[in-house]
This record gives sequence, C-alpha cells and structure tokens, in this order.
Amino acid sequence: MGTVSPAKKLASAIFLIGGAALLVIALILDFTGSQFALRGWMLIIGILAVLAGLYFFPSSSRHKGMINIIFLFPLLFTFAVTVIIPLVLGIFYSLTDWNGIRMTAFVGFQNYAAMFNQPSFLWSLLLTVLFVVVNMIMVNVVGFLLALLCTSRLKGIGFFRAAYFLPNLIGGIVLGYVWQFVFNNVLITLIGNGISLLSNTNTAFFAIIVVYIWQYAGYIMLIYVNGLVTVPGDVLEAAAIDGANPIMTLFRIKIPMIASTITICTFLTLTSAFKQFDVNMALTNGTGSVQNFLGKYLTNGTQMLALNIYNEAISKNNYAIGQAKAVLFFIILAIVSLVQVRISNKKEVEM
Repeated sequence: MGTVSPAKKLASAIFLIGGAALLVIALILDFTGSQFALRGWMLIIGILAVLAGLYFFPSSSRHKGMINIIFLFPLLFTFAVTVIIPLVLGIFYSLTDWNGIRMTAFVGFQNYAAMFNQPSFLWSLLLTVLFVVVNMIMVNVVGFLLALLCTSRLKGIGFFRAAYFLPNLIGGIVLGYVWQFVFNNVLITLIGNGISLLSNTNTAFFAIIVVYIWQYAGYIMLIYVNGLVTVPGDVLEAAAIDGANPIMTLFRIKIPMIASTITICTFLTLTSAFKQFDVNMALTNGTGSVQNFLGKYLTNGTQMLALNIYNEAISKNNYAIGQAKAVLFFIILAIVSLVQVRISNKKEVEM
C-alpha cells in the first residue's frame, strides 16, 4: 500500500472538522428558530465538506469503503429524509398535543386511547380489513386468469396485454371520477331503475371493489405473465406426454413453479389494498350511512382507514390523533406484510 501524503491528511481533517462544525451550527440555528438566511447553505456545504473529507480519508485500507459510502449517500440521504426521519417524528408527535405547527405538552398514549373511543375509526378499520381480504383474493384470481389468457396461443395477445394493463396507468382520482359518472349516469340509464350503486353503503362498497379490481388486476396480470413464461417448455411437454390434462398441468406444474411470483403478487395486492385512498375519496369520499355500529349512527360508511386518517388530520385539524392513527396503520401494515411473506415463503418450500 502506498503512503498517504501529508497534504491529503490535512485536507481530510480540514474538510471533516469544518463540515461537521457547519452541520452542527446549521442544525442548532434551525432548532432554535433562528431566521439566519444562510443556515440552509451552511447545512449543504457542511454535508459536502464531510463527504470530501471521507474521500480524502488517510486510511488506505478503508478508502474503498469510504468511496462506496459517498456514492450511496444520495440514496441513503433521500431515504432517511423521506422515510426514517418522518417515521420517528411521527411516532413522537403521536405522543404529544401537536397541532400541525407546534406542540405544547407530552400527552403519552392519550391520543391512542381517544382514537379507539371513536366508533367511526373502528368502523373504518373493520371496513379496510374486509376490503383487503376481498381484494387480495379477487385481484389475484382475476389477474392470474388474465395471465393464463395472455400466455395462450390466441391471436392478438399483445393487444390484450396492453388493454388489460391500461387501467393501471390512469390516476386513482381520475379513475374514481370516471367511474362515478359511470355509476351515476351510464348504469342508471342502462338498468333504468334510477338508483345509483353509490347511493347505498353496501352497494357503494361493492362499487369500490369493482373499480379497484378493474384498475389493479392488469398490473398483477403482467407479473403473473412473467412468471408463467419462465416455466420450462420441456417440463410442460413431458407432462403432456405423460397424459396430464390442462387442469392437472396448471395445478401440479405451473402454480407450484411460480410460487415466488404468487408471493410477490399477494404482497403487492395486500399492501396496495390497505393503502387505498384516491379511488375511495374520488368515488364516494367515504360517505354512507351505518345505522347502528357500537350504538352510534355513522356517516362514514364507505370510509377506509387511509381516508379516515386524512380527514382526521386535515379536515378536522386533529393532527396529533391523526398521527396516532397513522402510526397504528404502519404497525398493522408491517405486521400483516411480514406474516403474509413468511407464510407464503413457507408455502413455496412445501410446493
């Protein structure tokens, strides 16, 4: 190993110490509410100086690792700023009386107790679980059937693949308003009874499920198509020679061989259904009557959990309780996702 020049050592020390000092000063100015206009530039220059100091770090044996950290820094910094820091701050704010601007007191688990005393929140939680179960099954079944169709020998398969995937390219808000027009105008004209599916809580919930399947099944179809085309052709030919019919081939060869694809699709549909927001807001905005739930009359009959959190924080201006609901939402989603992946991986091994 070559020796590191004194100039390089000096440059590394200057950049590291100077950058760290600028970072500390900028953070102190920010947390103390200082109006010093250059504190943002101080933070940026401090970060760049620390990175430069790592680049000139005198330890030759660790230099490659330092370079890797520098190249990974933009991704790690973005992930920390957009995910890690908001998550930590969100957990902290859920334990305070935060009003969206400032906090004045630490209230512990008071916000969590308050949200569990809201029948509307419990209804949204129950409705979301039901929505997830139904859609996780239906989207995967429809997506898999479409994938079987799109991997058959029919003519124009490329057209069908594009057509089935197209709804996924439409934004949820736009999609919700388009289907709102369909339910409130087109279907009423076709059926002729003058009653919209969105006018009743039960049928409105069914309408949301239909729209979600229509939007998401094409995306899941493409993943299943990718899995099905990887099944070796010689295996299928051997099964046909042994007398296996299409049904036997499907259940005993194709499905076991795409077990990892099924795991991915199940995970994606589960997490996406849990986070359903835009279609729910655009289609019904969560409205709908529930006559008696825990002894209360509710007006949020089609409001799922993500929309309930949004309305609590933004519409009602209860940011602390809304943040507590968001933390619980994150915990539920994380636990369910981990359990689902673990069960699916175990099934893969069994297959």
